[in-house]
Amino acid sequence: MNQKLLINKQYFLVLIAGIFLFSCAGTNSTKDTRSINTSTGIIQGIVKNQVISWEDIPYAQPPVGDLRWRAPRSFEDQGSTILARDDNGCLQEPSIYAGIQGEGIVGQEDCLYLDIQAPENNLNNSLPVMFWIHGGGNTSGIKDYYDFTSLVKEHQIIVVKINYRLGPMGWFTHPGIQDFATGMDKSSNFGTLDIIEALHWVKKNIRSFGGNPENITIFGESAGGHNVLTLLASPASNGLFHKAISQSGYTSSFTTIEAIGVDSDGKTINSLGSDSILSQHNPSSYQNIKNGYLENPEKNADQYQKYLRSIDGKELFETYKLIADKTFDRIPLATRDGVVIPLQGIQASLEDPKNNKNIPVIAGSNKDELSLWLGANRYFVNASFPLTKLVPIPKVDFKKPDLYKLWVKTRSEGWKLRGVDEPLMALEKAGYNSLYSYRFDWDDQKTSFFADFPSLIGAAHGFEISFITGDYKFGPIGRYVYPKGELRDQMQSTMMNAWASFARDGAPDTRKEVVWKKFNGLERSFIKLDKDESLVMAQDNLSIVSILEKIKLSSVGTILEKCLLAREVIENIGDPLEAEYARWNQGVCNQFDVNLERQKIDNQLIATYGSVSVYGD
Repeated sequence: MNQKLLINKQYFLVLIAGIFLFSCAGTNSTKDTRSINTSTGIIQGIVKNQVISWEDIPYAQPPVGDLRWRAPRSFEDQGSTILARDDNGCLQEPSIYAGIQGEGIVGQEDCLYLDIQAPENNLNNSLPVMFWIHGGGNTSGIKDYYDFTSLVKEHQIIVVKINYRLGPMGWFTHPGIQDFATGMDKSSNFGTLDIIEALHWVKKNIRSFGGNPENITIFGESAGGHNVLTLLASPASNGLFHKAISQSGYTSSFTTIEAIGVDSDGKTINSLGSDSILSQHNPSSYQNIKNGYLENPEKNADQYQKYLRSIDGKELFETYKLIADKTFDRIPLATRDGVVIPLQGIQASLEDPKNNKNIPVIAGSNKDELSLWLGANRYFVNASFPLTKLVPIPKVDFKKPDLYKLWVKTRSEGWKLRGVDEPLMALEKAGYNSLYSYRFDWDDQKTSFFADFPSLIGAAHGFEISFITGDYKFGPIGRYVYPKGELRDQMQSTMMNAWASFARDGAPDTRKEVVWKKFNGLERSFIKLDKDESLVMAQDNLSIVSILEKIKLSSVGTILEKCLLAREVIENIGDPLEAEYARWNQGVCNQFDVNLERQKIDNQLIATYGSVSVYGD
């Protein structure tokens, strides 16, 4: 999700990487175990810490050459030996903090691989399967970040992790692609189709690994949660999973016109649309091939498609990245193509009884979602390097503490409303009857010399994942962010028990005294996931009107700051509510060009400090 107001992308990468860069637990030696013959080759497992892992299994043909921007193709190859791959990630921007090194764009288009983790001694059992979809704004991320060893071993669960196409390689709408395509190739949502193809592979093969193909739970965080909600909304995924968990998901989607980025008059309406990307990538070549196509589409269609599929993928992604760094436009994710995602959009499709999959669903968010980004933004915090910049650990304190609290609280409430409450109420209206809601509240961190971590980070975006994996890597400050002890153990026990029991039988059982009650739209009951003494059921009745009213009545912030905040509440997580923004507070915000004002703020921070983030750019 694009959260670029007063937010630095690099900080996002730093923190996400810090959370998700896992190493294998323990020091036990590894050993080979039996081979399994899958539909796409023979794979040798490796045992470590009583968990067996099979890595880099291809689940579809490489989407390269003529298969770029087409639905993934299944294939059968039972005789070949599958080997582990050092470079299995899809095209994306590198981050040394995430273990993805290099310059420019790294990864490759040949990236449709999955990993499987299972208990060593239970291969003959029909175990519940949990299918993990990584986050990263659908523009970054890799399966290898995540190690579910503890969950697998302690709760007798099989976990599948996948890669899927990202950014403009995964979501791309263009007349030269779709106009002459048929079937699923006519879709714009290739990354979504990759996930669906991986689920087909799992259904076909997972019994050989000890899993039950009739008990598959999809789960994902951030963009992964968004993809979970997308799969719930899509008829194309029917019958492929039996339970779903959306962690900090959202329901934003583009119309076809928005995804292309040019309206009927030729005006650019989205600078991250496909036409804008291609125009800036190679202006003269693209314009020539485009003009020829427009003059005679049928005659020049093949040439047009060959041109598009011959563009260097890394260079195209680099152009996309450069545009994204300069714009506040929403990143094109799911598109209402009428093939994978109905034309009415994700939220409306969740509400449609025709799409009712009639399965148990959990949806939740974190109490302090936005602190992940805002906690390093120089607009809100000061930073110094008392150990010198040779030791790149900044000491951070608040510049605008009250504004920071307002921003984090309000935006996080907006995330819960639009990413949790509204999707669950839509599912309820469609006829789902086993719905559950949570808010992750755990913020029992330690204050250190470097920062007041409970106030600065708290229950930030993505911080719940460590309690599901049992891995608490967070660089040199990990001891403060995830301090060892009873409180951390309590939270891990609560979440692992809940997720595992949900995967087994569709009801999240924390194994604590508090019963996790079902969600309904009238009461909006949710569980506060926290240490045992704070583990309670609660209710709220958030609405866009009530959230905006809090902003209006707050004594904190200038008119411009309030308008910027209101705009973010309204345009993120779900489809933009532009009319709501235009009339809010008697239209006071209509005097501002918010995109311009946001850019001015960033430019001033860069001029003063060299970067927006305390970590630099």
